[in-house]
This record gives sequence, structure tokens and C-alpha cells, in this order.
Amino acid sequence: MSPNAQITSHRKPRRATQSWVVRTGVAGGVLGTLAVTGAAAANAAEKPVESTMEMPAINAALAASITQSAASTHQAAFDYEVQAQQEKAEGEARAEAKKVKDEADRKAEAEKKVAEAKEKEAAQARASRTSDRSDLGTKSASADSSEGTETAGSGSTAGSSATGSAATLVSYLKAQVGKAYVMGSTGPSSFDCSGLVMSAYSQIGIDLPRISQDQSTAGTAVSLDNLQVGDILYWGSAGSAYHVGVYIGDGKFIGAQNPSTGVVERSMSYSPPTGAVRVM
Repeated sequence: MSPNAQITSHRKPRRATQSWVVRTGVAGGVLGTLAVTGAAAANAAEKPVESTMEMPAINAALAASITQSAASTHQAAFDYEVQAQQEKAEGEARAEAKKVKDEADRKAEAEKKVAEAKEKEAAQARASRTSDRSDLGTKSASADSSEGTETAGSGSTAGSSATGSAATLVSYLKAQVGKAYVMGSTGPSSFDCSGLVMSAYSQIGIDLPRISQDQSTAGTAVSLDNLQVGDILYWGSAGSAYHVGVYIGDGKFIGAQNPSTGVVERSMSYSPPTGAVRVM
């Protein structure tokens, strides 16, 4: 074999090896580039993942805030409802109290009107009786002045002859003549009819009922033809008398007549009584 032939045969394989090496390097560079590119892409892909990992924390905080807000709203609504119910209850209580008060005021006003009507009727009755007595007194005035004294009956006792308790009783009654008539008064500056009788008898130690109805049945019934000094005279029915006085002898009596005349001494003919009782 010639030397040239061996050299030529030796060089061909080197070119082939060099060409493979080159191709291998190129391929390696391409693969490296791809690897770098892939790594960069992988890094780029990881960033969104990191940002999404923060969302659960944000969502939990928002959910807690919403829950707290809802709880506050619910509590506020509950408090408002409770307050509204309390105000309603208070309003109903005030309305009921006002209703009760108005009803009580209405009843009181009605009772007041009834009482005023009864008092007016009683005043009219008293005024009518007073008018009748005045007419009778006018007719008998001349007789009183001419006759001087009158007897109530065969058994009557003169005032001048009264002694002991009877004299004390008459003396007290005469001292009250001219004093005022005041309904419900028992002295010492004013009297009503039964108040004067009760006060007079208390001077001699005798306790009498307060009102004329009871005083008209307090003692023993006696005839008007058999009166004694100190007998209680009454006008009206026994037990329901509307006026009383005390017989002082000589056909006269002393009594608290009415607001216009006060305590007076009168002849029995001025206003003849219905009956009499004896308590002494």
C-alpha cells in the first residue's frame, strides 16, 4: 500500500468524526437553549401560582368581616324591635291609665251633679217652708202683740216658773238668740236646728243624737196639749222630721230656723209643730 493511500484513508474518518462533533455541539446548544427556555417558562408559570396562594387568606378575612357585619346588623334589628315593643307597651299602659282616670273623673263629676241637684232640691224645700212660716208669722204677729203670751195647753208650764235643769236649758237657749244659722254647725257662734237642740241639752248633761230625724224619737212622745218646758218640738213625721226646736213655755219655742233668720224665739202659732218628745 502506498503512503498516500493510507493518508487518504486516514483523513476521511476524521472529517466524519469532526462533522459529528460539530453536529453534536449544535444539537447540545439547541437542547441547552430549549432547556433554558423551558426553565424560564417554568419560572414564569410559577408566579401566578404564588399569587393565587394568597387568595384564601384574603377571602377568609372578607368572609369574617361580612359575618361580623351581619351579626351587628342582626343585633341592631333585635335591639330596635325590643325598644319598639317596650315603647308600645308603655304607650298602651299610659292610654289605659288615662282611660281609668277619665272614667273616675266622669263618675266623680256625675256624683257631684247628683249631690248638687239634691242639695238644690233640699234648699228649695227649705225655702218653701220658710216662706210658709213667714206668711203664717205675718198673720199671727198682731195676735202675739195683743195677747202677750199664749199657752200651749192646759198642762203647759210658764217659762218664768221653770226651775233646775229646765231653767238652765231655757237660759242657754235665750243666750243663743240672734246667732247665725249654718248648716252642720253646733256652735258656739252658729247652729243648725238639730245642732242647737243637741248643744242646749248638753248643758244639762243629756246627750242627744245629732240629726233632727233621730231627735224626734229620742224621748217619750207627748201631746202638744200637754207640753212642758224643755220638750223637743219637731216638724214632719216622727223619725223623719226635717226641723226641731225647744219649747220654753208660754206657747213659745226657740230654734235655729233658717239662714235668713238665724236663731229666733217664736210663738208656736208662727209655725205649729207636728209633734213633741220629752227627754227630761
